[in-house]
Amino acid sequence: MNTPLPPVKMPARVSVLLPVPLNTIFEYANDQALPPGTLVKVPFGSRNMYGVVWEDTSSPSLKPLKPLLTVFSTIRLPEVSLKFIKWVSDYTMAPQGQILKMVLPTPEAFEKEGRDNAVISKSPQKPQLSEDQSTAAEVLKDSLKAHTFQTFLLEGVTGSGKTEVYFETIDFILETGGQALVMLPEIALSAQWLQRFEARFGFAPAVWHSNLPSRQRDTTLRNLLRGDIPVIVGTRSALFLPFLDLKLLIVDEEHDGSYKQEEGVIYNGRDMAVVRARLSQATCVLASATPSLETEINVLSGKYHHIHLSTRYGGASLPDVKLVDMRKIKLATQTWISPPLQTALAETLERGEQAMLFLNRRGYAPLILCRSCGERVMCPHCSLSLVQHKSQDKLLCHHCGYTRAQPTTCPTCQEENTYSAIGPGVERIYEEVQTFLPQARCALLTSDYLTTPKKIRDCIEKIHTHEIDILIGTQIMAKGHHFPLLTLVGIIDGDSALAGSDLRASEKSFQLLHQVAGRSGREDRRGQVLLQTYLPEHPLMTALVRQDKAQFFAIESEQRLLHGFPPYGRLAALILSGKKNEEVQKIARLLAKNFPLTDKADLLGPTPAPLSYLRGRYRWRLLVKTAKDFLPQPLLKHWLSGTRIPPSIKLQVDIDPYSFF
Repeated sequence: MNTPLPPVKMPARVSVLLPVPLNTIFEYANDQALPPGTLVKVPFGSRNMYGVVWEDTSSPSLKPLKPLLTVFSTIRLPEVSLKFIKWVSDYTMAPQGQILKMVLPTPEAFEKEGRDNAVISKSPQKPQLSEDQSTAAEVLKDSLKAHTFQTFLLEGVTGSGKTEVYFETIDFILETGGQALVMLPEIALSAQWLQRFEARFGFAPAVWHSNLPSRQRDTTLRNLLRGDIPVIVGTRSALFLPFLDLKLLIVDEEHDGSYKQEEGVIYNGRDMAVVRARLSQATCVLASATPSLETEINVLSGKYHHIHLSTRYGGASLPDVKLVDMRKIKLATQTWISPPLQTALAETLERGEQAMLFLNRRGYAPLILCRSCGERVMCPHCSLSLVQHKSQDKLLCHHCGYTRAQPTTCPTCQEENTYSAIGPGVERIYEEVQTFLPQARCALLTSDYLTTPKKIRDCIEKIHTHEIDILIGTQIMAKGHHFPLLTLVGIIDGDSALAGSDLRASEKSFQLLHQVAGRSGREDRRGQVLLQTYLPEHPLMTALVRQDKAQFFAIESEQRLLHGFPPYGRLAALILSGKKNEEVQKIARLLAKNFPLTDKADLLGPTPAPLSYLRGRYRWRLLVKTAKDFLPQPLLKHWLSGTRIPPSIKLQVDIDPYSFF
């Protein structure tokens, strides 16, 4: 009698997502099945890679499978992280593997033991909240108690104390358990915010941003997956961190364009924050003095709840905003600061107070021109003029980073020493102030000068100790700084952001100028703002003077509705780029020819991008416009599948484009 052989134990099939720019889920063999999210090491081509076990949705492979090399059973991404990766991939049309790469933990992060980010209690300083602040905080705490997803717009005039409101909700998280994420537009510029946090709570939060040293990133990832971090503050990439128990997600300055990532995985951190909160059943707070039109419409439709702080904290008054009509003023050659602003600066210094001059142009001059033939000094890799940086004695491209010395001979007309600086940058304004206020202690606040966290902290400290009289800088000065002695803001060129093809130009300009103006006059000192403009009748200028945000956004909303632009419609941009302009143009026109005919979508373009040559590549754009209730992704997938795009052409898909460069 034959004895039956024991059944052969077949190896388990394991699906793995790898951090490569593909949507492919790879299959490997293992002696047992593994839960999704488990970190594994696998052979991939000629090298070994780390990946995570993914949900098995594919048909079994008939070919022999390579075995997993190592299973790290104690390192696992939570389920909500896997859902978020998939959701972002589906929405942005970026490969899942490319998204995983942004935050994949590695075993090296877990080799060092310890609890580096554990809370160390010091002497927290809990402030007295106003009645409005207390009411707002209680609304948010009630949401946290309910353990259900809700999104709030925390709107308040500049200086109303929005930060203290959401600090109060973070305090509730620390008392009751869970984790909080605070997103800031630019973490490197947030030294004052971090100081406020540490003074308020008695410990420093964990920090996450792209410039963080790898060792610190490893420490944060390790402690986060162990559940040892209650609060993280970070930029948009912090959204993808593997939170085990996220209860509160705050997006500070939610209107800020820095939340939109324009390279790699193209996404809007503000919008993805709402999705991340929904997947975690967490409370999401969008905070701003000048909310985006998209957020305003979500409030009006009932999708978001609205909390409004209508007055400045401590009874401080809003600044007086006055326009300086530059059409009526004859400026001396090579000067840009009007007599009224010069007088106001002198009077401010006489009172022992501080002033801020705002111009959103880095460097000394935005353009270098040959006086003999009109030749501009251009970047060889971009269709842009080089910017003169006098302090560094060089010309610089602000897009690709190319630098060169200023030429002495024009290559076109061969004339020598004919180049002139055209227009002002902040360095030139600094130079001008020194001519009529030589005794003033001035400081430049731009990313060119504040290059390290220490330099930022030192500069903020000098402002607070009144070692600086006049701050001269770019938009980084608009981001939430609180300087009690600052009572005058001068805006050199209030019209600069209104030009161009950006459909949000007016909205962005209003938000930026309103935020800059809001730095003036805190506590018991009345502030003033002088705004130099050649367009005093523009609705934006009228709204700024009246500090009537509702009036401006009503006009802006009407224009968007008329043309079916966001937030009343949807946009998706396709950006094609390559080394040969003719080849890029050919593919762009072929795509346009193959666009599916439908009454649900319109195709605009193809056309050369406003920056038609960038980093050595020619660029063409196509724009798809659809109704608000029509998702463009399925249409785009169908459309793109019908056109072969050669490897020499790079295609970027930008769902909900924020910039149009």
